[in-house]
Amino acid sequence: MADYALPLSGKVAVVTGGSRSIGEAIAIELAKRGATVVITYVSAKSETRVKDICAKIEALPHKPSAYFIQADLSTLSAPEKVKSSLLAWRGKDLSIDIIVNNAGVERVKGLGEISLDDYDAVFNLNVRGVILLTQALLPYLNKNGRIINIGSVGGRSAFKDLSLYCASKAALEGLTRSWAAELGGNGTTVNCVAPGPVASELLDNIPKDIVERQKATTPLGNRLGTAEEIASVVAGLAGKDGAWITGQVISASGGWAVY
Repeated sequence: MADYALPLSGKVAVVTGGSRSIGEAIAIELAKRGATVVITYVSAKSETRVKDICAKIEALPHKPSAYFIQADLSTLSAPEKVKSSLLAWRGKDLSIDIIVNNAGVERVKGLGEISLDDYDAVFNLNVRGVILLTQALLPYLNKNGRIINIGSVGGRSAFKDLSLYCASKAALEGLTRSWAAELGGNGTTVNCVAPGPVASELLDNIPKDIVERQKATTPLGNRLGTAEEIASVVAGLAGKDGAWITGQVISASGGWAVY
């Protein structure tokens, strides 16, 4: 029974962009299921919030551990910083079981307005950052590991003024499928969870007409999803129940997008 009560006991999970919204919910849910959780965050302004999240995790009845690292994953130096911090924390015994690539950014601009800086901001974090961090942590990923990329229904949908964001999430789907083919030999799974609209700071930047249209056409309750609902999907993939699922993009959108 204990195995089911804490299905991630003894596992170590790295969650990027874990200071708020979906990332925060994922970190907490993984910890509730027994995992030791490492949270990365980008802004020094988020440090107090991250400390509060870690304190909340460590106050859970089974006393899981939590650790945090400030790193701007859109930069080339960040993966090495994260790896070095983890090695300083765990030493040569560093081993990781779950990587959740959640950190992301958007730019709401039409084609005629997109600048090179906009492209760099989105793709350097949403795509390059995912590649380089996963690459840096891969030597420490245990067999039967879990890599879970957080995509978006935007990766397969046509949203005006969000072409950079949608294209970056489509790229994540391609990475997911290829990595699943590469890494499955030792039981490692690679999947992508594609949320529909979720109440969050990120959603606040999306044009309201897009959000309202999605709500109106979402079969489950004509509502937004919650960060906790997305976290439950991720946590399911992270455990033994996800052992035979790989290379998949899972729409977590209340039925708005059906794959």
